[in-house]
Amino acid sequence: MKLQNIGIVSPGDMGQAVAQTLKISGFTVHAALEGRSARTRALAAEAGLIDCGTMENLVKTCDVLLSILNPAAAVDNARAAAAAMKTTGKRCLFVDCNAVAPGTAQEIDTIIREAGGECVDAGIIGPPPRGKASMRMYVSGPKAALLSPLNGGGIHVRIMSERIGDASAIKMCYASYTKGAVALGVEMLMAARRMGVDEALNKELQESAAENRQWILSRCTSMPPKAYRWVPEMLEIAKTFEDAGMTPRILLGAADMYEMIAQTPLGKESPEEARKIGRDGQAIINNLAD
Repeated sequence: MKLQNIGIVSPGDMGQAVAQTLKISGFTVHAALEGRSARTRALAAEAGLIDCGTMENLVKTCDVLLSILNPAAAVDNARAAAAAMKTTGKRCLFVDCNAVAPGTAQEIDTIIREAGGECVDAGIIGPPPRGKASMRMYVSGPKAALLSPLNGGGIHVRIMSERIGDASAIKMCYASYTKGAVALGVEMLMAARRMGVDEALNKELQESAAENRQWILSRCTSMPPKAYRWVPEMLEIAKTFEDAGMTPRILLGAADMYEMIAQTPLGKESPEEARKIGRDGQAIINNLAD
């Protein structure tokens, strides 16, 4: 299968960066912008994506669809793509790149296969591939090897296995530490500030756990605008761990933290607005706590 025309659903912060990287690598990249927000349209225009309008036109045009969006919308997006495949008779390769549990990835695989399509499970680890930043795209499933041509620039494709769910599993495990630990660290620093012991805690952390403190502060600089998306991601990790016979409650607490942050003024900014302001981690903690 030759991959040339690639569809991105949808070109948000991560999707746009992936689209730009693929364009630099020589692929033709498309989007379906009918009904999308002004921000999404602006990001797509900035990346120079070709607008196919509807999902049906996107399916007809593209060899592969990369689903990169809010995890809460992953299953519905798969259903929309499956419906478009049935309507058009075109069977493109559907790649679910969202932060979902292995069980959810298997549900998406079933939806696509019942429409006659092929599905690849993918898990993205790392920041949006802009500038010197790069990401790893773990892929699994019988057709995972078809994505090898996407390897290049800031995208590193890592083929895992032929089993749907393996790529999502590594994403869930990794994110449980990175985003779960950020939630706990932010809660710790916010609590200390609200109780008036933040100066004493920061001094103690600088003496006994300076690297951990700095890691938390650096990780939270870009977090608030993404918090609303991290809520369903934490729920998917909780589901993953529960299915593996462990407690889901640690990650359910992380989901509560991100839900709270998403409702703040910082949480309502777009990633572009937050990057333009450029707050450091301590400023973010202070703002959220106050």
